[in-house]
Amino acid sequence: MELILLQDVEKLGFKDEIVNVKNGYGRNFLIPGGKAVLATESARKVLAENLRQRANKEGKVIEDANKIAEKINGLTVTITAKTVDGGKQLFGSVTSNQLAEELEKLGFTVDKKFVKLNNIKSVGVYEAEVRLHREVKASLSVEVVAGK
Repeated sequence: MELILLQDVEKLGFKDEIVNVKNGYGRNFLIPGGKAVLATESARKVLAENLRQRANKEGKVIEDANKIAEKINGLTVTITAKTVDGGKQLFGSVTSNQLAEELEKLGFTVDKKFVKLNNIKSVGVYEAEVRLHREVKASLSVEVVAGK
């Protein structure tokens, strides 16, 4: 079943993409949830016109996202976390929410949903990825240090 996504769906696609899904997933989850519509011929024509009009506006947004990505690339963010008995093992783990908060302190507004961070459970330096736009990603280092 071909559908046009009305919003970003995690691990499926971005808004205004045409995707193939199984009938049950489309009819029972995506369409009733307002996340997609059937990709009929008229819906495809409307989508094509909307994409054409949005292309000019999108260029400016991508340009701004690239400027922010240049600033974030190579950046090292330090996060202080509690450790077990003052060792290297963390009490809990470092989350994407914590990294998003630290980036906000540095002046970068990012949504925690778009921060990709591996499971961090010990002190050290790790790599993280921030998606600023569907076409623009930035990489940064996360240094986890022991704190109180």
